[in-house]
Amino acid sequence: MTERELWERYQRYLCVVPSVGFTLDVSRMQFPADFLERMRPRAEEAFSKMEALEKGAIANPDEKRMVGHYWLRAPELAPDAGLKKEITDTVAAIHAFAKDVHGGTVKPQKAARFTQLLLVGIGGSALGPQLVADALGTAKDAMQVHFLDNTDPDGIDRVVAQLGERLAETLTLVISKSGGTKETRNGMLETEHAYQAKGLDFSKHAVAVTGAGSELDNHARKQGWLRTFPMWDWVGGRTSVMSAVGLLPAKLQGLDIDGLLEGAREMDAATRQRDVLKNPATLLALMWHQAGGGRGTKDMVILPYKDRLLLMSRYLQQLVMESLGKELDLDGKVVNQGIAVYGNKGSTDQHAYVQQLREGVLNFFVTFIEVLKDRQDAPFEVEPGVTSGDYLTGFLLGTRRALYEKGRESLTLTVPDVSARTVGALIALYERAVGLYASLVHINAYHQPGVEAGKKAAGVVLELQRKVMARLKEARSEARSAEQLAADIGAPDEAETVFKVLEHLAANPGRGVQRTGGPGPAEARFRAQ
Repeated sequence: MTERELWERYQRYLCVVPSVGFTLDVSRMQFPADFLERMRPRAEEAFSKMEALEKGAIANPDEKRMVGHYWLRAPELAPDAGLKKEITDTVAAIHAFAKDVHGGTVKPQKAARFTQLLLVGIGGSALGPQLVADALGTAKDAMQVHFLDNTDPDGIDRVVAQLGERLAETLTLVISKSGGTKETRNGMLETEHAYQAKGLDFSKHAVAVTGAGSELDNHARKQGWLRTFPMWDWVGGRTSVMSAVGLLPAKLQGLDIDGLLEGAREMDAATRQRDVLKNPATLLALMWHQAGGGRGTKDMVILPYKDRLLLMSRYLQQLVMESLGKELDLDGKVVNQGIAVYGNKGSTDQHAYVQQLREGVLNFFVTFIEVLKDRQDAPFEVEPGVTSGDYLTGFLLGTRRALYEKGRESLTLTVPDVSARTVGALIALYERAVGLYASLVHINAYHQPGVEAGKKAAGVVLELQRKVMARLKEARSEARSAEQLAADIGAPDEAETVFKVLEHLAANPGRGVQRTGGPGPAEARFRAQ
């Protein structure tokens, strides 16, 4: 294709959303001229399903739940007045609570005011807030934000150490819909221990975002925490950033949550249009379908050319992969659907994996995210007439060209800046695209059976650990192999898991296990200390 033909293709297929200053360029995707027309009947079906979802249909058949994250930024669309009131009341309560915290009306036990915010959560209860905090945060924020998003003891210790004496000025926000997520529960207990070690009452520094009547809700109320905010069953974790899950920490940080909601609302309006060329979410979904043959055979590489959007790929990993990575379709047929997502940032990617993208295995398509505004301050020229931002744009366009020359497909999203409205619009765009793509490939985007299976498997491992420890204590000073211990507890087929559990316990002082014998699993012996 000549440069002139490519220019004409760019103009023909460029999707423009004036309300948020956004464009989507699909001209470098290799779809044939009749592709959009051929896909129109399936797109129309996806539109109808999305319309029914927004009106309150049961869109998650496994759990018999509505899917209502779109109502969070347009409460007037909620299917009944009660839901609308809950949404608007919660946003108002977030504004009021943050005002009280910033003004010192709500204050810590032994300090004048809260200056730090510690968010304890995992998955959708952390990734969305992390994206927003990193994209929009500054050194002048009302509160500085820290995260415990794993059950790694060393990671927890690092965050607590970073807070140091400022723990006395720290408000801790624990987020878990069910209240039973073990990683979050562990982070909560570790945090409570850290407060106690400094002579502080955790309940005077703690807030919960959780489902009504959940384990966490009951615990917070019993312990007299400062406040609880709702997390509704019709909002999934990975689409919860516009609920109290994302809005509360953002407002406490001092960010513009009204702008976040406005940008999402404007993008939602644009992505309800049935004209495919004017609907960026539908175009995205169709391009994903075309690139991977409707089977996810190509990975989605996210390359934002802006440091503030570095976490976009991590956020999209969960949103896309947890939503679309499914074994069964809606008819119960094995389909093994999904799209793998990974990414870095420009121009760091030029020094990382663009070499493979241009010349290696062709198992991907790229999404470039271009931000037009360079910085808040006046430009600084690193060469006559050239700024660092000019270089960044040059690297983006150069990489895009280099990939195209080698037959590598790419999409380009262009946004005016990294503002609350823009971030809200980007989140809304991908939420809608995921839902539409799921309809195109006939899967349930709103459940996660694989995640639940992993949690159950972890429970089995911990039960084995309890049994093995009990057996070691019975054996007292007798050293036994992992195979012997597995047989002792009636689980001879679990020798490998027993060995790994004992290896971990023996490596940590104070866990009551001593390892002797040779380095290999067959020679290793374990005894109770």
